[in-house]
Amino acid sequence: MTTAPAPGSVPEPARPPELLELYKLAVEMADRVSARRGTANAFFLSVQTALVTVVGFGIPRLEEAAWWAVLAVTIAGLTLSVAWWLQLRSYRDLNTAKFKVINQLENSLPVKIFADEWTYLKEDPIPAGRKRYAELGLSERLVPWVFAGVYLIILTGTLFR
Repeated sequence: MTTAPAPGSVPEPARPPELLELYKLAVEMADRVSARRGTANAFFLSVQTALVTVVGFGIPRLEEAAWWAVLAVTIAGLTLSVAWWLQLRSYRDLNTAKFKVINQLENSLPVKIFADEWTYLKEDPIPAGRKRYAELGLSERLVPWVFAGVYLIILTGTLFR
């Protein structure tokens, strides 16, 4: 809802209704990228967990396992970890670009919802003793490397017994 400008002030330029629709579309597309990222994370986490479980139950005694079998599992696990991390990086880059567009569109709107939200998250201390908002993406990007470390430990334990 708009109000009449105060006497003597410059009226706000008219915004075409298409701008708001473009903004809604951009926000929806950014949300879809985030949802796809969540689905991809669930997939990779399931596959990685299954692979580690197979190693745990399928090779109960690593010292009895053939080195080539452990090497194959390690290569598979490392490949999954790297693919997962690269996909996370791709989703992050895509969302960064989408939010740049959203922020540009917000410059033409009366409220900057996303820009203001990030400003508040980064400036104000968060309750419970934390000094700053902890970005979920950081921990999300560490998980593939944790799995990679698990596979390297399994390989090292097998080769140097």
